[in-house]
Amino acid sequence: METPEDPFDPNDKSSISVSVQIDPPVSSNGNKDPCEINPEDHQSKPNTENEINKSSDALAKGLSTMLASLIGDFDSKVQDTLKSQDQLNSALDRLTRELDQLLEDAPLLFIMQHAAKISGVRKRVSSLNSLLKSIQRRIDNMDRMLSAGVSQGKES
Repeated sequence: METPEDPFDPNDKSSISVSVQIDPPVSSNGNKDPCEINPEDHQSKPNTENEINKSSDALAKGLSTMLASLIGDFDSKVQDTLKSQDQLNSALDRLTRELDQLLEDAPLLFIMQHAAKISGVRKRVSSLNSLLKSIQRRIDNMDRMLSAGVSQGKES
């Protein structure tokens, strides 16, 4: 006969029942009145509120620090993206000038089509660049607000 190594077998189909009985609170005069006010509870509330405030402050500072580092990371990535977009924009400007020169020299149909495509790409890149700059301004504003909130928290 085999004996299982583990006394609890999850494949065992027998049911296990657990019951819990909770007794109502007993008041200081011996009555089972949960509405009775205990003066000791009121004495511990200021300490509890103080602990809650300390916990809330610690949580707020932790969140603020985490958000500040995340915003810093995003800010650096946005800066890199803006630089890349500026480089792309200048390369597209250069290509547009070269294509314009080619169009003046030999106005072939396929060159005109490519020039139109590059011009369209240039417009989209410019639009995207404007959007990224707007996002950068928003991130900078959020960073300033967080920094102001952290400095106010340290003063109080």
